[in-house]
Amino acid sequence: MQLGTRWSVGGEPPARLSPEVRAAVRAVEGELLGRDTSLWRWTLTWLEGRPVVELDDGTVIRVTHDGVVVTEDGDTPR
Repeated sequence: MQLGTRWSVGGEPPARLSPEVRAAVRAVEGELLGRDTSLWRWTLTWLEGRPVVELDDGTVIRVTHDGVVVTEDGDTPR
């Protein structure tokens, strides 16, 4: 695993992420409207060359052979 970067909810995701992953980040953030996420951050790591994006609440966005998958707490697909 390789550490990428961190950024705040509502901030600009790293440009090296694919448009599909960036769209998934925005979709998750859209579901959080009305909640205080001012201290929440995303963490980007790379596993076997693929991005894994995790939010402080446990939401994970990863790229699989089936495409971009969003899970809550690492288990439940959205």
